[in-house]
Amino acid sequence: MTQDVRQWLAEIRNLQQKLDAAHRERDEAYGSAANWRSLYETEAQQRRNDAAVAQQKLEALTAELASLQSDKLPALAEGDAPDDLRQQVATLATEELRSMLVQALVECDRLSQALTAEQESHAKTRQELTAALGDTIEQLSRTRTLQNAGASPSTTGESGEGNHNRAE
Repeated sequence: MTQDVRQWLAEIRNLQQKLDAAHRERDEAYGSAANWRSLYETEAQQRRNDAAVAQQKLEALTAELASLQSDKLPALAEGDAPDDLRQQVATLATEELRSMLVQALVECDRLSQALTAEQESHAKTRQELTAALGDTIEQLSRTRTLQNAGASPSTTGESGEGNHNRAE
């Protein structure tokens, strides 16, 4: 009888140690998930800030271009087409104004491409961090499944032992 009690106590200690280890692993997995979430949020905020700065630059350049165009071009009729605008700029504008206009358009195009690249980069980062977070959660689920499998009744054939574990 004393031997049976010792076996039970040893089995209980063993299960407690396994449970403690599983809790530590779970806590580590939660910490890792929180860390990934924090990294994702930081990266997302940086991307949003960069996109906002690029958008502000684009708006400023667009406003500057509109200002330059309105200062140098006469009032246009509603029916004027883009080809008519190009022709008027070519005939009325000085070489310096044309050069500034080209520079502004090139800068506008560059900023637009940079914004698009930044948006694509943000989407890729979001996808990678979401996948990493999903992997971490999946690993946590597997750990829980293994813990549950480790806490199930042992297959020693003693019916009392199985009933005791189910009661806990």
